[in-house]
Formats: sequence, structure tokens, C-alpha cells
Amino acid sequence: MTRRPPPALFDQTSSELPDRGGPLKGVRVVELTKVWAGPYAGKMLAHLGAEVIKIESRSNLDEMRAYGGVDIDAAPYFLSINQEILSAQINLKTAEGLDLLKSLVARADIFIDNIRPGALERSGLDYDSLKRIKPDLIQCSIKMWGSEGPLGYQTGYAPCFAALSGLTALVGHDDEAPKGMNIRYGDSTAGALAALACIAALHHRESTGEGQFIDLSAVEAMTSLVGDSLFAANVTGVVPQADGNRHPDMCPHGAYPCADQGWTSIAIANEAEWQALCTVLRAQPLAADERFSSLAARLANRTALEAEIAARTISHDAAELAEKLRKAGVAAYPCMSSLDLTTNAFLWQREAFRMVSDDNAGSRPVIGPSWRMNPDPPLLNNGAPRLGEHNAHVFRTIMGLREDEMNDLIARKVID
Repeated sequence: MTRRPPPALFDQTSSELPDRGGPLKGVRVVELTKVWAGPYAGKMLAHLGAEVIKIESRSNLDEMRAYGGVDIDAAPYFLSINQEILSAQINLKTAEGLDLLKSLVARADIFIDNIRPGALERSGLDYDSLKRIKPDLIQCSIKMWGSEGPLGYQTGYAPCFAALSGLTALVGHDDEAPKGMNIRYGDSTAGALAALACIAALHHRESTGEGQFIDLSAVEAMTSLVGDSLFAANVTGVVPQADGNRHPDMCPHGAYPCADQGWTSIAIANEAEWQALCTVLRAQPLAADERFSSLAARLANRTALEAEIAARTISHDAAELAEKLRKAGVAAYPCMSSLDLTTNAFLWQREAFRMVSDDNAGSRPVIGPSWRMNPDPPLLNNGAPRLGEHNAHVFRTIMGLREDEMNDLIARKVID
């Protein structure tokens, strides 16, 4: 498919956008965000029907437009996170560009940023400055440590959030270095909580007329996931350590190897389930073994038990074994790979995956919202935008610039 180039001057045909519907219909979000956490928050709000406008420029691109490719309009990471986002070009290194952004924020409900600490203040885009032009503005600022305090000046990426929050130290097996994960769960968690806070602030504004400043710490967002481990040392005197897939009150409990490099997750909650597991695995000697005759005994001999079970699961197909165990009353499921997930018929039927269209790749699948809403779910039809794809909508329809005014700003690279 041939991708049409972005217009050099104003294109009048692209100024009107269709009504997408959804519970946040009519809410306008301006985002000055990069990489993952901020864009993830914008995506969540767009999936609820908000009009989300991403401000970017050729001189200050989102790094994700360069990751994994050489075409800034077809980089896979950018495509994966920016569905139904509108792109407008503003060169914020110019005074006129800053004025354009402020004028757009004055027409918005929410302003989201995850820019380096201090950058917005130096540009006059801090909350105190912006609320003078939009008194009921909701601004959500995502930072590693938040916007205040002695560490507020520091910045970082998702692995930093996870390490500093205490999560990384809890992931891995006994006597191993902390593992972490090879996914951006730090960014996604912070982004999801930012979207939640924005919706709460919208509710607050609806009842009081007041805007709000949301100061979101990505480290604190991750620490909230640590759960009971956070205060366990205060209660038990023992500092929690990484312990693989083990559970203090269930055994066996873990992922066990199967044929063709598959794995099945098994969790045994009581003696009946233990006996059922032994029956399915044709491992009656294990059921009679004194080392495994009770929960206490199995916990005391967990390492030996896991080796015995692994020796019996290795010859089974992961999905078939899991199904047999579930029919016997045991909680068991195959460990799904990315390929397993994207080819799963149930997830497609649930619309966990959606097909979107854009100039980058025609029709392609994306991860849709994890909720279903009736009677007014928002449409999800469009993939990630080309740089400046929605300049006409933003500058002409929203801001009311004349064609000659917009062309002049393009020529002088204020719209860049």
C-alpha cells in the first residue's frame, strides 16, 4: 500500500472528524507526552471516547517514532500505543508555538504531560500558569518521583520505576539476582492510574466546577502493586524475598514444563485437589509418599515435590494437560505466549483484539480496551497517526485559524 505524504500546506479535506461516541465523548485531552507512560494514559482516555490530541514536531519527536524502524510514521512501537490519537505539529522551541499550545489548552478539558521535571515551568506551561487561561483545567503530570520533594528533579524509565518501587526485588527465583520483566509494566501501570485520576478529576469538576492538578509518581504507582509484601517485615520481622512461583499456603503451586517447550500453571488448594492431580498424572506413588501426605509435609519438601511433578508433566501437551486437570477440579492453565494470545479465538471473539486502519499498514490488529460497554461504546477504527495528520482539524476546526494563517505558520515552521 502506498502511503500518502503529509501535506506541505493546509489540506481542507481533513478538518472534520467523525463522531466516535463513548462515555467520554466531548472531552478534549491535549497531551505533551513521549515514550509509554503518558501516551498510555492518552490511549486509555481515547478508548473511552475522548478526543486526544498529541502535540509533537519534527524537531522534537516522540522517541517511539524511531524505535524499531526508520519511518517515523510506521515505527512498530509507536503504532502499538497510539490508536485513535490525533497528531498536531507545534514547534515548542518558538514563542509562537508556545502561544499556539496555550490557546489549544484553553479549549481543552485535560492536559497530560510526562516531560522532564522543570521543562514545563521554564516554558510557562506549569499548572499555575495554565489555569490562568483555563481556570477549570485538569492537568496530570507524570514523573518518576512526582513533581515535588527532594527527588522530584530526577527522571527515569520503566525499569527504574520497578526497581525503586520494590517490585523488581520480589521477581525471580531463590538465590538469583532480581529479574524484573521484559515488558513496560512500570509505564503501563503509571499510565493507567493517570487515566483513572483524570476521570476522577472530571467527576470532581462536574460537581464543583473546579479543575485539579494531578501529581502522579510512577514509583508510587508501582509500589501500590507490592501489596502485603510492603509491610510484611513490620509484621513478621522477615523481609520478603523473591521466591519464584511459590505460595505460602498452597503446594504444589507453580509453572511446570510440558512437551514442545510448553508450560502449565498448577495451583493446589486442598487435599482433594492434590489427590486429583496425582490421578491425572498417574502418580499414585506420590499421593502415598509420606513426604507429600499433607500440606505441611509438601511445603517442607517443596523442592523434591516440584521435581517429581515436573518429571511427569514434561511428556504432556500444556493445553491438553491443563484441560484434563480442570475437568478433575484442579486450577490449571497453559502459560500463553504472545503467539498463543494473538491466535486465541476466544480473545478475538471478545474483541480483545481489534482491527484498525491507517496509512501505515492498511488494516492491522491492535490490543483493544479490556472492558465492554453498553449501550454507547466508543468506536475504535483508527490506528496511530502520521505526524501532523490532524493539523487541519486542530488548527482550523478547533482553533479557527484561517487557511492563510495556517499556511504562514507552516512556512515559518511554527507548525513543524
